[in-house]
Amino acid sequence: MFWQTSRFRIDLTQPQVMGIVNVTPDSFSDGGRYAPLAHCEQLLKDGAHMLDIGGESTRPGAQPVSLEDELARVLPVVREAVSLNVPVSVDTYKPQVMQAVLDAGADIVNDIWALRQPGAAAIVAAHPSCGVCVMHMHGEPQTMQTLPMNGSVIGAVSQFLSDCARNLQSQGVVATRIALDPGVGFGKTVAQNFELLSAQAELMALGYPLLVGWSRKSSLGAVTGCEMGERLVPSVAAALLAVERGARIVRVHDVAQTVQALNVWQAARLCVG
Repeated sequence: MFWQTSRFRIDLTQPQVMGIVNVTPDSFSDGGRYAPLAHCEQLLKDGAHMLDIGGESTRPGAQPVSLEDELARVLPVVREAVSLNVPVSVDTYKPQVMQAVLDAGADIVNDIWALRQPGAAAIVAAHPSCGVCVMHMHGEPQTMQTLPMNGSVIGAVSQFLSDCARNLQSQGVVATRIALDPGVGFGKTVAQNFELLSAQAELMALGYPLLVGWSRKSSLGAVTGCEMGERLVPSVAAALLAVERGARIVRVHDVAQTVQALNVWQAARLCVG
């Protein structure tokens, strides 16, 4: 399996680690603490295979950022990051930002709204080869955790993602450009998030690469009692479990520790093989 992106045909026979680069002063995790380009370089030294740059926080209750502010935050970082010779993803739902970062050389559009904003799907479809990750989100960041989904979620999430992928293909986006994200923490309860992990095989059956983001999520804190800054071990454990269940890309803050854990996992698999 591979993921076709603007400049790279990413081999997914081995799990890929996507390092998070937040260029947001209000990010729920590490926004504002790092010089963005230096952070990109450090993540690559730590073993990241690709970078995901975001200029608008999507934590629960986060307020929207204007188009002008998001472009001012993201574009300078993207222009520098594309020179680092790794796939560069941009976490955005605004079509104008998508167009600007693709014009600047970005490889992947990573959209929490699954290209449902007017004009977003057309931007991706018009590009000859960019990769795209569509995510399931119930509600919107401002309200998603006050009004989460009801009951079992795996069927609804699977159907939504399948419909999104088919819609993209109907617009000319080939399947190899598409990855899916179940949206851990986006409008789901703690139990529902862990349902997505335990029943991940149903999502894998859709036939697209799965990109999963468990890093530092509040559900990990709920089952461990760990505060935000204490969630390294739970985050690595969740990433490893996701990969064990078939996820091809894990989106993480703690790249070095995740890479180390995956190296142990790979060594054990090779011995069994």
